[in-house]
Amino acid sequence: MRLRSGVFASSCLLVEALGVALFLRGFFPLPVRSVPRSEARRDPPAEPAPPGSGMVSNWTSVPPPLFKKVVIVLIDALRDDFVFGSKGKQFMPYTTQVIEKGTSYSFVAEAKPPTVTMPRIKALMTGSIPGFIDVIVNLNSPALLDDNLIWQAKTAGKRIIFYGDDTWVRLFPKHFVEYDGTTSFFVSDFTEVDDNVTRHLDRVLKREDWDILILHYLGLDHIGHMTGPNSPLVGPKLHEMDNILKKIHISLLSKEGEASLPSLLVVCGDHGMSETGSHGGSSEGEVHTPLLFISSAFEKRSGPITQPKVVQQTDLATTLAVGLGLPISRNSVGNLILPVVGGKTMREQLRFLHLNGFQLSRLLQENTPAYEKDPGYEHFKIAEKSHGNWIKLYLDGNNSEILLNLGKKVLKQYLEALKTLSSSLSKQVAQYDMYSMMVGTVIILEVLFLLLLSTPKALSSRAEFEVPLSPPLFSLLFYLMCLMLCAVHVIVCTSAESLCYFCSMSWLTAVGVMVLISALMCGILSAVGKILESSRLPVKNPVVSNSSWSEVDVLILAGTIGHVLSLGASSFVEEEHQTWYFLINTLCLALCQELCRNHFLVKEGDPQHSINLKQNFENVKEAYECKNIDIPAADDSKLGKVTSSAEFIKGSDKWISLASPWIILICCRLLRSLNQTGVQWAHRPDFGHWLTSSEHKSELSFLAAVSLVMIFILVQRKCSLVSKIAMALGLLGVYSYRAAIGNIIFPWQRDSKDISKGITEARFVYVFVLGIVFTGTKDLLKSQVISADSSVKSIGLWEVYSGLVLLAALLFRPHNLPVLVFCLLIQTIMAKYIWRPLKFDAAQITIMHYWFGQAFFYFQGNSNGIATVDVSAGFVGLDSYVEIPAIFLTAFATYAGPLLWAIHLLCYLSSEVSRNSAAMGHGCFCYALVRSIPVAVYIILVTSLRYHLFIWSVFSPKLLYEGVHVFITATICLFFTAMDQNQSHKVQD
Repeated sequence: MRLRSGVFASSCLLVEALGVALFLRGFFPLPVRSVPRSEARRDPPAEPAPPGSGMVSNWTSVPPPLFKKVVIVLIDALRDDFVFGSKGKQFMPYTTQVIEKGTSYSFVAEAKPPTVTMPRIKALMTGSIPGFIDVIVNLNSPALLDDNLIWQAKTAGKRIIFYGDDTWVRLFPKHFVEYDGTTSFFVSDFTEVDDNVTRHLDRVLKREDWDILILHYLGLDHIGHMTGPNSPLVGPKLHEMDNILKKIHISLLSKEGEASLPSLLVVCGDHGMSETGSHGGSSEGEVHTPLLFISSAFEKRSGPITQPKVVQQTDLATTLAVGLGLPISRNSVGNLILPVVGGKTMREQLRFLHLNGFQLSRLLQENTPAYEKDPGYEHFKIAEKSHGNWIKLYLDGNNSEILLNLGKKVLKQYLEALKTLSSSLSKQVAQYDMYSMMVGTVIILEVLFLLLLSTPKALSSRAEFEVPLSPPLFSLLFYLMCLMLCAVHVIVCTSAESLCYFCSMSWLTAVGVMVLISALMCGILSAVGKILESSRLPVKNPVVSNSSWSEVDVLILAGTIGHVLSLGASSFVEEEHQTWYFLINTLCLALCQELCRNHFLVKEGDPQHSINLKQNFENVKEAYECKNIDIPAADDSKLGKVTSSAEFIKGSDKWISLASPWIILICCRLLRSLNQTGVQWAHRPDFGHWLTSSEHKSELSFLAAVSLVMIFILVQRKCSLVSKIAMALGLLGVYSYRAAIGNIIFPWQRDSKDISKGITEARFVYVFVLGIVFTGTKDLLKSQVISADSSVKSIGLWEVYSGLVLLAALLFRPHNLPVLVFCLLIQTIMAKYIWRPLKFDAAQITIMHYWFGQAFFYFQGNSNGIATVDVSAGFVGLDSYVEIPAIFLTAFATYAGPLLWAIHLLCYLSSEVSRNSAAMGHGCFCYALVRSIPVAVYIILVTSLRYHLFIWSVFSPKLLYEGVHVFITATICLFFTAMDQNQSHKVQD
């Protein structure tokens, strides 16, 4: 079966995407500590038995509740410094007063990554650490089936009311007697999303028919996503939250005289906020949130203010369960926050700690075979024995100092045991599905080997080769491998103790995967056999090869290998942008050397000189044709004039060509100063922070205007007149949209008080984006179906590219528009003054595009952490949350750099088809290969490092980025193949 390089590469990437999806499903399984709720409610343990015979404690029931009503106010993205720092004193005066002088306890709650809403709600209500895959499930939360505080409270007959983020409604369906959910993903809404919560408050606080009230406010999180933590909108929002807390607190205090038990107000955040306003990573601003317990049951604070103690976010579920008189959630790894129950008697405090320790030790037994040797379990047994001695003294009626001192000792022992037990359990977040991971890894490696073995034929002049499909499919080896793999599948699935995703698939699907693996393996063996066979055959007409490795080739190979090897170190993954910055800078220096050699070391008598003159003549002719000037078949004198003209153009362009690498280096250096990214230096101020501050809105507006003008100049040169007009109007709409939402201002504006959602302006731009893309698509269809004209195809591709540039301009933050300008500028310079003069082949140009695409991914401010994903881009022009458009826009804005460079590669190679008919096939194959190598190696590294300390904070987010990048690359290669189809027919004819 004969296939073109592009078709083969696209097929391989689709198979690889299947392997990546299977690996990700195995690497990010559901948490293992999911206990059926029917088993969750068991009788609590009695107090430890006192030593001696005949003495038994009579306390065997769950302790009575400490609070009558509990109000939980969760302020999304509330950082600890927003309450305990200068902003808290300035904008939250009532809360600050309660913290400093009121009856309250304040803590800093530490959240575990990923710091996104749905996993954090799970942690708060179950006390467990959710799996990392919840960062994806966060987009569409399923019902929570684990034992949790909400279910325990509902089962105990407590009436729960909820208002706020509708994630709670999806997690806990039919648990609330009254609720009103608001969409959490529409980040353009700062006010209505909170007003929908507050409008119920006055009515509910007057009522007595509820026990738990949960309020989840989203406005602060949305402000962070859109404008960052230093936005002038943050202060008023904090002041609004302060007034709400004041209203709730005063209302609870006014009714406590009528109640036998006091009420409790809990103020917390689900996660924090990074310096860019996003979240999802593990920086200090994202993982540290305030946790306040306010109740008249506590003693009034006195003495100097101390720094709040750090507790775990999972501790809240245990503490609230004790406060409400409920069983602690079965899967909780949290510890009781002792000061909350510090006002109770010593016996009650010890009872609470014993219940917490018993629950943790039972959870350890269920998940660790050698639990008896665990230090936490040993400490708990020691504390339990000491507790029994204390019970004996207590029941004997001993009220001396000895009883008090022994009680304090037992408290200390329990706290140490709880801390150790919690630490041991926190390391066992999830059990890897190794079988699914191994099947996915085998598929990915087979695809990579097949691509590597096919490289010589795929990059040949015809860009096509014979794929040995028929012999393997009907060979004995193929059937034997299928039978062997099916047998292994049966053995693994019948003997596996834990749930395996691949085993849960239908047998037909599993057999299909086995057939695919067998076919790939037979294809690899067949390719190896053909290579060995061809190496043994004598060469009839040996030809001395003129091909040699240039410095650029060596750099490309060394850079690819070096980058892949660097992925094994967590520091290099965190700071991967430094690797790509180094590689493109080194590439520019190598290109400078090649240009100097080309311009200064090639003599006029050399054949290369005549080739250059001929090429320059063709460029001159092409330029005249663009201006509709006819150049007839000239006689010798005319040709001599044109040749001298070509030499003149060469002389004027030579210095621009020599300066091109240095211009690119300057552009890259400026871009590095625009957005600090990574981990080590992400907190340092950059030019982007300076521009986005409220004091420099005029400078940002001027920069945005200049950038949009430059984008128009760089893009319009190959567009039709209609597309030029649409592009100009679209870019004007981009500026209007950013002015409407208050990011920038018009010259005649003195302030930005008239802030709207900008929906009309954004949709105005979308119309022109769709119009330009439609015009380009029409030309592409015309070139593919009707005319088979390569020039029409080039124009169509450029129109599609221009539409995507306009879409990127709309989605980028204003301070990131220079990234788009420099992207277009570097592409223009390299196409005109570097790639064509040096006559690089399609493979070299493809890898250069890939390198610059990766660098521009980080120039945008992205990193390998979830926190740098700009969620706000997914809601530009939307007045409500619509899942599919929001996901598409967010993905496009995140991967705009690699995508624009990939589409530019397609535009450039389509213009080179006349020089090299196989250029697009070569480019597609190289693009697939250069993406497959790091994915395959990284998956092996992640598998071997799955118990690494930074597996969830560093390696796992990078794995998600790599997975998404594979799916995007597969889509790009399919587009390559579709565009190469017409040319392939032409070559075959």
